[in-house]
Amino acid sequence: MNKTFTLTIDGQSVDAPQDSTIQQVLESINKPAPLICAHEATTPEGLCRQCVVEVEGWRVLAPSCVTKINEGMVIHTASERVIRSRRTILEMLNASVDLSEAPELQAQMDEFGADRERFPHAKTREQDVKDDNPFFVRDYEKCLMCWRCVQACGDDIQYTYSISVGGRGFESKISTFFDSPMPETSCVFCGNCVAVCPTNALKSKTEFFMEQGLDYDEIRQEKRAEKKKMGGGK
Repeated sequence: MNKTFTLTIDGQSVDAPQDSTIQQVLESINKPAPLICAHEATTPEGLCRQCVVEVEGWRVLAPSCVTKINEGMVIHTASERVIRSRRTILEMLNASVDLSEAPELQAQMDEFGADRERFPHAKTREQDVKDDNPFFVRDYEKCLMCWRCVQACGDDIQYTYSISVGGRGFESKISTFFDSPMPETSCVFCGNCVAVCPTNALKSKTEFFMEQGLDYDEIRQEKRAEKKKMGGGK
């Protein structure tokens, strides 16, 4: 029989299995913390800190997606510290990354009252769109380094390991080994990385062409021509 812990969440007493994370408990009572880096198909890493909650007696806020519960925990999910932290994270991301195609993050900014113009002189992540294969494009100006695509390409789904992280500090970026074009990597173009991307930094080539006004026949011709360049068409 699994042992349970009793904790208090926003004044509510809750019993939960002892191996649960705070986020799992919050989901069980329909009060999930907001997420950016975590996805149902990938392993939580606690990178974005958007899911933080306040635990009484703790000096710092706790990322709920990776923090295990303990007996007697008293947790606050919407304290002033928590709301301010979530709002600031969104404001900093919005200042340096193009979030125009990230509806979930736009909704979070509205929910937490984020000021979209708070950091008007922030340095932005400027990168050219990488269009090097017939299946998807990579627009890393929209990338917020959530790590989902790396996890999907690696141990969590595909075990292909064609993408990882390159650079340091602000210049860190999702990249291939030696920044090689995707067709020259171990990528099998499964599309899992595109599926988990929260900002459309990775976008299917069909969607990319449709946004440019191409119809179905034109898209088919474009993709066929690109496959020929890769040596996959006749």
